Amino acid sequence: MSKIEEAQAAYQNFTDEFQSVILSTVSEENQPNASYAPFVMDEAKNVYIFVSGLSPHTRNLYANSQACILFIDDESKTEQIFARRRLTFDCSASLIERETPQWNQIADRFEERFGDMIQVFRGLADFRIFKLTPSEGRFVIGFGAAYQITADDFNSLKHIKG
Repeated sequence: MSKIEEAQAAYQNFTDEFQSVILSTVSEENQPNASYAPFVMDEAKNVYIFVSGLSPHTRNLYANSQACILFIDDESKTEQIFARRRLTFDCSASLIERETPQWNQIADRFEERFGDMIQVFRGLADFRIFKLTPSEGRFVIGFGAAYQITADDFNSLKHIKG
């Protein structure tokens, strides 16, 4: 198997290893904020987060719909701390309106994945579901092994060469 084929195989299932995503947002005052949120992902690589309206990242997504998300290997699983496997996507965020068919479908997926706690969130009026739509990404699996992901094909990697 070639290096690109190995990278492609690793990329296809990489997000399956995670239950949450690291989320980077920016406030109205241009202050960066790092946080995390449990997620579900659809076939088109859209990421959905179910978040409280009281959290800074939710307020930031209302103020600035641009976000960056990060999936990264646990430090305890990595052989080289400077070369942890990671996937980032630059995204635009859009609110899914409550109690619509799409909202209910995504909330059901959260309940399937995370259990009864989602029933509590469904009943709390301040909880929101945002759709994070990627525009581009990068998958890094080691030194000299970085790959670009473009919006024209989120299932395909292109090796980034220095």
